[in-house]
Amino acid sequence: MAQVLDHRLFQGAPDEVASLLMRDAATLHAQPREMLFEEGAPAVEYLYVEKGQVEVLRHTQDGQERVFHIFDTGQMLAETAMFMSHGRYPMCARAHGDAVVLFLKRDGLLAACRAWPELSMRLLQRLSDRVYQRVNEVEWFSDSTAAQRLAAYLLGLRARMGDRVRLPLTQRQLAAHLGIRAETLSRLLAEWSAQSRVVGARRDWELCDMAFLEDLSQAARRGF
Repeated sequence: MAQVLDHRLFQGAPDEVASLLMRDAATLHAQPREMLFEEGAPAVEYLYVEKGQVEVLRHTQDGQERVFHIFDTGQMLAETAMFMSHGRYPMCARAHGDAVVLFLKRDGLLAACRAWPELSMRLLQRLSDRVYQRVNEVEWFSDSTAAQRLAAYLLGLRARMGDRVRLPLTQRQLAAHLGIRAETLSRLLAEWSAQSRVVGARRDWELCDMAFLEDLSQAARRGF
């Protein structure tokens, strides 16, 4: 309980609000690739990742998986789905390896917002930041090249892992995530490897030419 209430959304919540948030919460020890909720199912619970990782995804019209984001330990997901007018999950959620997940109830979150307006303001700010991020991503995807997207993605991994990175997705999943063809991704990695920009294979890579990657990814950066 203390771990969840230390999340920045809930920090400082009065005791009665904390009780509302944690009411009827349940923990699940999920196996790798176990589905936690399905797209279109009634959105009655949101999730806190106690251990491991959870990925959110959709299936494309041609049957491919597109992973939108991977949530790490200590992160929360699907809380904004609790406020959607259609009342359904807009994506699927699946354990990314072994995971321990806490399921929190929609009714408790709504009651907590009514009892403690500060929580509503924090959720509104969180949603606004996500909308801004998605607008930037739409612009980036429409204007960028496949090489620019891949460079920006690798540098994002480097910020968390250092020069040696492990792709959290298969190359086919990564291609779908970046909005490019799997063949294009494979060709770029092969070309960059031949040029000693990166070194590796499959999911394990060392980033060798930071200046090259930084120059490619410049278009993804904004002043605010």
